[in-house]
Amino acid sequence: MNDNGEFGLLLSALWADLHDINVVWQIGVLLVCLGLAWVFAWLLRRHQANAKPAATRVAQIGKRGLKRVAFPLVAALLILVARPLLAHWHSVNLLSVAVPLMLSLALIRSVFFVLRLSFSGPWLESFERTFAVITWLVVVLHITGLLPELIELLDGIGFGTGKQRLTLWLILEGAAMVLATLLLALWISSAIENRLMAASGLNSNLRIVFARLVKAALIVIAVLIALPVVGIDPTALSVFGGALGVGLGFGLQKIAANYVSGFIILLDRSIRIGNIISVGSERGQVTRITTRYTVLKGGSGVESIVPNEVLVGSVVQNESFSDSRIRVALPAQVAYGADLEQAMALMVKTARQQPRVLAEPAAQAFVMAFADSGINLELGFWVADPHKGLQQLRSDINLGIWQAFKTAGIEIPFPQREVRLVK
Repeated sequence: MNDNGEFGLLLSALWADLHDINVVWQIGVLLVCLGLAWVFAWLLRRHQANAKPAATRVAQIGKRGLKRVAFPLVAALLILVARPLLAHWHSVNLLSVAVPLMLSLALIRSVFFVLRLSFSGPWLESFERTFAVITWLVVVLHITGLLPELIELLDGIGFGTGKQRLTLWLILEGAAMVLATLLLALWISSAIENRLMAASGLNSNLRIVFARLVKAALIVIAVLIALPVVGIDPTALSVFGGALGVGLGFGLQKIAANYVSGFIILLDRSIRIGNIISVGSERGQVTRITTRYTVLKGGSGVESIVPNEVLVGSVVQNESFSDSRIRVALPAQVAYGADLEQAMALMVKTARQQPRVLAEPAAQAFVMAFADSGINLELGFWVADPHKGLQQLRSDINLGIWQAFKTAGIEIPFPQREVRLVK
């Protein structure tokens, strides 16, 4: 245990207190303070959940930040109040050590909260508490003087890889350095990506490609910088690189193919965000293109995640590749006794009444076939906004055709069968 300085004397006194039965008073007061702080933090979270959302983003960030530091700050405040009261009867070394621990926990939670806001990455949000707890445990070990002994223990456990000897402490130190450099690299790549996305003169697909390439390059550079800093030779990891290559060649070839296909799609610009495409049984608007998959949002609101390899290796119908206008065909059938020219004129007139139907190319009606029950007609028209959906437009035009045929006395036939009994 560390015995240097004033804090070392405090730890020595605490060690002596732990051998005294009266230490239960300090433990009891500490548990009461922690319990009250937890109740306060729980009430604060409940109040924020039931309260109206904050009007400004700054206020929202402030409320979320307060929720994270409420427990350690209130606990430290309660301990500071209880410590002089208990000091009249018992020693308070345990409470004196607990104060910097709670304050350091509040500081660490604040730092990681700021990091999560800066990077806005879902992975950091998921592991925010884990990172904060690990960092706090390291601080606790440092404060209590146990960290040097733990480092010495971890440094004694290792294995050799070629000329390099890797120990557990060296690996942990390297992981911490890599994490720090990765955070810096992600922050830089996020800033560059925001600049690229704001560049209106650059194609949207090229923006995504450049952003992905910059992010990948910065991550590789961060790892190559971090490892030599802690004394790890990157060539010592060649065996792991070989194993990764074998894994990519066998088990991960599909994932690798999707990533390569993603870059191909982004570079050749055959599919862009906003396009209406059909691949297999899936049809929808492209809302997102990543290096592994593409998201299609159908007319029903259901989003389909299509692997990029499927888009590269399959026939894709792009309804807005070079022109957003598409032709829509509606079939209809009239009786053999109907006036075909009048029926066709009514169909074209009904289509022209819809504001989404383009005047050029003009809507046209055609005689398609002479069927068993009637004559098959087809109405063809063009729209420029297929991303708004076609189901409602088809329904409106079909309803208009039915009303127009009914007014004009044009019969829409239905299957009829004659049964003759021969005696």
